[in-house]
Amino acid sequence: MKPSPFFRTSGRVLAALAFSFVTACGDDKDPVDPPDSGTPTTPLYAFVAQVSVESTSTSYVILTDKVDHTEPLSLANATEIPGRALGSGIEKTGALFVSSSGSAVVTRYNVTADNKLEKAGEVSFAPRGLTTIGEYQNQFQFASDTKAYYFDGRTAQIVVWNPKDMSLTSTIPLPGMTIDGTVLSFASNPLRVGTKVLMPLAWRPSAGIGITKKAGIVVLDTETDTAQIATDDRCGYVRDGVVGADNQVYLATEAYGAAVKRTAMANPEVPEPCLLKFDPQTAKFDAAFYKSLGALTNGSATGSLLQGPTGSGYLRVLDESTYTVVEGTHPRVIASAVAWKWWKLDLKADMTAATLVDTLPASTGSSFLFHAGDRTLFTEFTNSSSTTNFRELTDQSGKLVATHSGLSFSFLQLR
Repeated sequence: MKPSPFFRTSGRVLAALAFSFVTACGDDKDPVDPPDSGTPTTPLYAFVAQVSVESTSTSYVILTDKVDHTEPLSLANATEIPGRALGSGIEKTGALFVSSSGSAVVTRYNVTADNKLEKAGEVSFAPRGLTTIGEYQNQFQFASDTKAYYFDGRTAQIVVWNPKDMSLTSTIPLPGMTIDGTVLSFASNPLRVGTKVLMPLAWRPSAGIGITKKAGIVVLDTETDTAQIATDDRCGYVRDGVVGADNQVYLATEAYGAAVKRTAMANPEVPEPCLLKFDPQTAKFDAAFYKSLGALTNGSATGSLLQGPTGSGYLRVLDESTYTVVEGTHPRVIASAVAWKWWKLDLKADMTAATLVDTLPASTGSSFLFHAGDRTLFTEFTNSSSTTNFRELTDQSGKLVATHSGLSFSFLQLR
């Protein structure tokens, strides 16, 4: 189903998928506004980089008029934000909403005529019990220029707020998200089907290494501002999902969950990575559908599912011919290795195998998807997670298009 013009969805990957918020703008050289509108006509993008030195993080909002760069993006003229910053907003509307791990405040920045960021208001989420804001950009979801949502795991609620006048509106409690003795993680790429936001959930033990054998998903209806949580106990760390051509949602164990199982293959208490199916209309998991991810990739360690061309998705598969799993290696290290290949999976009831996409280079297992017009980029963290590369996914080339120091969890086309 086609998303509303103001709602950002993370499920689109290729131009063939209709996941843009506003009218498609073609490539980077196409004008966004009519020539006589009195406003700049060149595109403008915001990269947000988090640089950590001795456990202290500082973020930088880098503005640029193009996506493709042959040299690393410079932090010299960037807007500096203390802590881990997230930049979010509605694509191509000239506004960026910046939050930070250092507080519960969201600041609105408008883009000026000379391509600078100008503060235009702020709102504190502290009255809703928050003391900090994290983890990913897409925990902020925008239904319109006057209504947005923030999914918060620490307080188990969705904060509803107005990004136009920068005020709090209401909250939607989510008590079913909390599981004692676990740490909750949201999807980095939530989904949109019609008026619903689908936010997959994953849990892991708060102590030790492992994953919790439970899948979950929040279904938020943006028309009624109501939400419900559905769960399934057949496997765990099911944090990635895509929408199939049948409008069903396919959910998979993320790469970290696959890495945990790879280090504990003989332990039956650690659930195998799996693929489940979810109906967004009934808000129920399909009890008759279950696929072992490894069985789809010749028994390889497999995790994460990203949107592919219509009716398909990309699985991430660990290539152990180039990366050796050494006993005692932390699963985070394995999931972060530049050794996860891309396999295409056709999403259908009788799926039996995925197919290697040999034009895409192996990259880190946990990838974020970002969109620039009709292009989709994926990220990889390299140099001991001190550098972020942005690569092309649209044409399945994996071409390096931009890089910068630090980690990037946010990217937005501002104009």
